[in-house]
Amino acid sequence: MESNPLRTSVIGSYPFPGWLEMASQNLAAFGPEDLAELQRDAVVVAVHDQVEAGLDVITDGEQTRLDFNLSFYGYLEGIALESASPRRFGPPAHDQRGRHAITSELKASRGLGVVEEFERLKQVVHAGHPGLPATLKASVPGPYTLSGRLVPNAALGYADRWAVAEALLPLVRTELERLVAAGCREISVDEPSMSCYAYREDTRRFVDLFNRTVETVRGRTRVCTHLCFGNYKARAVGPRQIAPMFPAFLDFHCDEMHVEMASREFAELELIRLIAQRCDAAVGVVDVKSYYIETPDDIARRIRRCLEHAPADRLVFAPDCGLSQTARWASRRKLAAMVAGARKVREELGLRAVG
Repeated sequence: MESNPLRTSVIGSYPFPGWLEMASQNLAAFGPEDLAELQRDAVVVAVHDQVEAGLDVITDGEQTRLDFNLSFYGYLEGIALESASPRRFGPPAHDQRGRHAITSELKASRGLGVVEEFERLKQVVHAGHPGLPATLKASVPGPYTLSGRLVPNAALGYADRWAVAEALLPLVRTELERLVAAGCREISVDEPSMSCYAYREDTRRFVDLFNRTVETVRGRTRVCTHLCFGNYKARAVGPRQIAPMFPAFLDFHCDEMHVEMASREFAELELIRLIAQRCDAAVGVVDVKSYYIETPDDIARRIRRCLEHAPADRLVFAPDCGLSQTARWASRRKLAAMVAGARKVREELGLRAVG
């Protein structure tokens, strides 16, 4: 896939406007046409903010999802949705997210909803920003990450999380194939659970699972993956070290691999050299867990550090993670600074962005 020197991108999610937060907590008050209007209007807002920032890659901000992956369970057949959180009080943590029981064979006869999201994104961009040079990206949770909120059921053949992930793999792969058929040029197959648990699981098994998930779309679209350490309520869930993932994760069949750096003060930055030898290295240069607003000069300094380890045509810059847990006012300013910083270094190097 073609690279764009010092490309600016996003992971996928973007904060909901305040009115959408309120609406999402009162969905029963709206009719189907009202909800469709809400969804489209929210995507218009997310696209506007990203275009205004000047990003090379934009998404729909995942505005029609209640959560990065929890919303996907509404498309799965064979599960009993659990709406109650197991712990409702006290400081936020991952044990406040519910899990869903498997009650029969896992299916997704309606797909996972991402194709519809991508079609809506295309419509919004065509209507409001015709001729926009930015690439439109869709994001899909990989089967291992998607399996995390499902309770295994040995009686039905889902003995453990790995068995659940294997059952989800063809469902995810079909969604990827449908996205490519819809004209999606860039897809992020997000597997943050793999990076969170690389320290304790078989990393080669992760690689095999990922590669089989993307095998039918490899070479037909730009395949990206996002590796971070968790961001629910801005909290990490795994030890924030890249080293346990390597060298195994270097064998992922992807065109772009994103790693969280800004929140870790760029620890292990030298490892992007290894990524860049296999694919484009996407580096998190904006800390989504902090309300310090990076300046363009901050970003430019961080990019120059990255250039000490990888060439410009192998580098992509993005926030550390999705922005859904960061207030919109801060997200807008952080994205604008990121793009301005990248532009500054491009100009220093005499580089031209590729449309």
